[in-house]
Amino acid sequence: MGALLSSAAVARRPAAPKTAVALETEAGVIVIAIQAKEAPASSGAFLAQVRGGRYDGGSFFRTVRPDTDTSQIPIRVIQGGTRDDGVPLAEAPIAHEDTRRTGLTHVDGAVSLPRAGIGTTTATSFFVSVGAQPALDFGGMRNPDGQGFAVFGKVICGMDVVRAIQSRPTSASSPSPAMQGQILEAPVRILRARITQPRCAKRG
Repeated sequence: MGALLSSAAVARRPAAPKTAVALETEAGVIVIAIQAKEAPASSGAFLAQVRGGRYDGGSFFRTVRPDTDTSQIPIRVIQGGTRDDGVPLAEAPIAHEDTRRTGLTHVDGAVSLPRAGIGTTTATSFFVSVGAQPALDFGGMRNPDGQGFAVFGKVICGMDVVRAIQSRPTSASSPSPAMQGQILEAPVRILRARITQPRCAKRG
């Protein structure tokens, strides 16, 4: 039985990513390994936005952390999005790829698509988990329907940049009550987003 469980665990292990996206931001570089095999719809939509240049000039604009999160099920994430100007890329509704199906969970550095109801997801925005966030997985209740959010990648370089963004000051004003107090006073601009290899550049 132990050998069978071990084999199943190996089979469930996510495939090694072949693609990554490097986000050059004002605060530093963040590299996201894309889990295209496990989450093809979510990752494909995100990569389409990157190829279309929609994240160039976008920003990280939101931080959710203990002092900004009023939910009874608190989380720690930062959220980034495409730029507002220009014509957005047209995209069909993205099928919800829940963590039960993909096997990709909200570990530290997991990258996911935000949503309201099922079928409302777009790839014009994404969020990064800071620390493990099981409330965002299938069965977690951060979203009341319990379906969780769709992980499609993981930060492999630049979590120090992510944490620095998360700690920045926020403003009391917000475009929605759910984000009250979570919008950064000075959004961190994404200068360029480029498809690259899943590896980190050497420092120093």
